[in-house]
Amino acid sequence: MWAFFDTSALIYLIEGREPLATAVRDRLAGLVARHDGVGVALSRLTWLEARVGPMKANDAGTLQRYDDFFARPDLRWVEMTRDVVELAAAVRVRHSLRTPDALQAACCLQLGAKHWLLTGDAAFERVEGLNVVLLRTPQAPP
Repeated sequence: MWAFFDTSALIYLIEGREPLATAVRDRLAGLVARHDGVGVALSRLTWLEARVGPMKANDAGTLQRYDDFFARPDLRWVEMTRDVVELAAAVRVRHSLRTPDALQAACCLQLGAKHWLLTGDAAFERVEGLNVVLLRTPQAPP
């Protein structure tokens, strides 16, 4: 089983934006508790998008936290091959996603049926075949 991180989910996790960071950790812990051998996967697009904010802000500490995460030997990188880009075009047309989201969806679909896409973006729920784990902030009691 693979937990594929969309950029939003990784930003929540690495930058520690609460309560979303806790939501990512809790959802991931729940998946790991229910399934053996959960691995983490991501695309080079996530690498690019996650690093832009800290680079613009000249935030070396946050950039280093990302680079430490990306250097983990247990990560599975889903590369944007020609087949992935072709699938992304079809996903974009069929589901009216923005190009970056279509690329993320196509990358995640390369993992086969045993995956979860962790994201804060509900637009991914429109894509057939994606097992979306939508990260939401916990609701305050009434």
